[in-house]
Amino acid sequence: MFYKNKLGAEPVRKWLKDKAFSNDDRLIIGTNIKKVEIGWPIGMPTCRPLTKGLWEVRTDLPNNRIVRVIFFAFRGKMVLLHGFIKKNEETPQSDIDIAIKRKREVES
Repeated sequence: MFYKNKLGAEPVRKWLKDKAFSNDDRLIIGTNIKKVEIGWPIGMPTCRPLTKGLWEVRTDLPNNRIVRVIFFAFRGKMVLLHGFIKKNEETPQSDIDIAIKRKREVES
C-alpha cells in the first residue's frame, strides 16, 4: 500500500515512475518490495530495521545505484512511506524524518 497524502498524492508511486528508473529498475525494486510483503518478517540483505517502527527495503540496481524504500506495517499492511536513491553509507536523517512524518499521518 502506498502512503497517500491529504491531497491524494502518492509520492512513492510517483517516485518509482520517475524517468531515473528504467522498466528493469522498477521490476527489481518491485520484486524486492513484494519479497518483503509476502515473506514478512524478512531480514538482511533485503530488509533492515531503521527506527521508530520503520524498516527499509534494500535494492541494489545496475551501475552501482542503491535504492531504499522506507515502510512500516500498519493494520496488517505494508505502507510504503518514502523512497530515495542512497548516495552515502548511512541513511540520511532527512529521509528518515520524511518517513516518520508520513507514518504519523497514517496512524492519526
